[in-house]
Amino acid sequence: MPLNIPGVLAPFHLLKNPRLIIPHVTVKDIRQIDFLALRNAGYRGAVFDKDNCLTIPYEDILVPQLNDAWRECREAFGEGNVIIVSNSAGTKYDAGGIQAESVSYHLSVPVLRHDTLKPGYSCITSIRSYFSSLSVPILDDELVIVGDRIFTDVIMANRMRSGFASTSNDAPARARIGGPLAIWTDGVWQKESMTMRWAERRLLDLVRKWAGHGEMSSVGTDIFVRELSPPEPRKTGSALTKFLGMTR
Repeated sequence: MPLNIPGVLAPFHLLKNPRLIIPHVTVKDIRQIDFLALRNAGYRGAVFDKDNCLTIPYEDILVPQLNDAWRECREAFGEGNVIIVSNSAGTKYDAGGIQAESVSYHLSVPVLRHDTLKPGYSCITSIRSYFSSLSVPILDDELVIVGDRIFTDVIMANRMRSGFASTSNDAPARARIGGPLAIWTDGVWQKESMTMRWAERRLLDLVRKWAGHGEMSSVGTDIFVRELSPPEPRKTGSALTKFLGMTR
């Protein structure tokens, strides 16, 4: 992985605006996201990170546990309205776009080609160019940005806020955010960069305490989260019980 200069510089931006690292929604993984509720709230497009959000790091195949949620997402937003924006696949370091083609094939959505890594402003420009080029253009405040990294995915989403958010308590979540909805998936499918993840989480906790508890939940984004179904209990019993069950 090449040195991510925009990611390295991002913490310095926090000196001016610490709230950039606060996600609007936090979930373990995308199975907790209610995509139909997002669509009904006016969100029309989605940007996803790849590694540890949809796939095992450095692999191109969807994590099997996410099959149903990923299908629901693509059906809710429609063809072409869901894209992958990765700091590996689709970048200038992806020689010939080979990995981007593989990821697009396996995940059934486009992979954005971009030269600047997240959360760089040039990457934001590339995202906006893609969605504005659609037959029915999608605006920033109609986007959902989902990823597992605070310093790249969440900061990028919050940098796209317009500054014209509504202050009315009666306004819907979209109007009160004034830009993309930042969703942080705080679970990992495979341990990677754990020291940096610890630092991101620690800094996020400090900023949340400074900004005030429940700041983002007051925006009304709780309606976009659902509980994960508990795993089915393993069947136990004696060998005789199992044998009798097989012969019924």
